[in-house]
Amino acid sequence: MVNHMKTTIQIPDSLFEEVKKLAHRDQTTMKSIVEESLRRTISERQRRSRFRLRKATFKGNGLQPHLAGTSWDQVLHLSYEGRGA
Repeated sequence: MVNHMKTTIQIPDSLFEEVKKLAHRDQTTMKSIVEESLRRTISERQRRSRFRLRKATFKGNGLQPHLAGTSWDQVLHLSYEGRGA
């Protein structure tokens, strides 16, 4: 069994008229257009919200040998050394 919820939303009159004309032209219902639009919007926003860190590698041989075993805090401190603050 499929459940449906009735609700009321407020949209500008001009948008209402556009959707009404579109529904008439496409021989469908306003309900169908609103559902399709909401599903598309949700899908697009879900795809957009997935953050992917881009691959950012650098040429070189990795950490310098004299820094082996150094903590991240120490590396961070060294990277700012001589740059103020």
